Amino acid sequence: MITDAEILTKIKDGDQSAELDLISKYKDLVVKISRCYFIAGGDIEDIIQEGMIGLYKAIKNYNPFKEASFKTFAVLCIKHQIQSAIKRSTANKNKPLSSAVSFQDFVEDSNGNAFDYLPVELIFDESPEDEAINKEEYLSLKRKIKDLLSPLEYKVLTYYIKGYTYKEISSSLHVTEKSIDNSLSRIKTKLKAKLNK
Repeated sequence: MITDAEILTKIKDGDQSAELDLISKYKDLVVKISRCYFIAGGDIEDIIQEGMIGLYKAIKNYNPFKEASFKTFAVLCIKHQIQSAIKRSTANKNKPLSSAVSFQDFVEDSNGNAFDYLPVELIFDESPEDEAINKEEYLSLKRKIKDLLSPLEYKVLTYYIKGYTYKEISSSLHVTEKSIDNSLSRIKTKLKAKLNK
């Protein structure tokens, strides 16, 4: 199986089909990451589109001489692009409640190493003070959302944003798929109401 490094070499040599192959290879990852975010008034397709832009930037800007694998770099670029788009769309209204919402605490790189990615902007030129503030804002937001939702809704949301299907969530939580669908509808309604205040 061809490696990312080999595909990237072909792309650098001008092979456009190799670029399409790499985009295709990482599209599912973009979708999975995109499901970790919520934007009031937006939909998942908008977020996925921003994620794809982030993936494209990763392909264009990846430096193979850095220590990070392409996958690790791509994950950071995808998340940074999505969060930047969300910030632009909300124009800092109700910060931090209008920021991107993510409940995954860790992501593994291609070597199986877990790293904290919350919030992504911590990686991009922020001081230690900003880092501490952003982590506190994230934890505060997570607590507020947990308080806002019922225990079942919170569990459903956690499974959903990790990419589980309705059937998998239903099996894990021992509830019907219809209950999962109803829970997600209530979650969206509650979060939109809270974020639009």
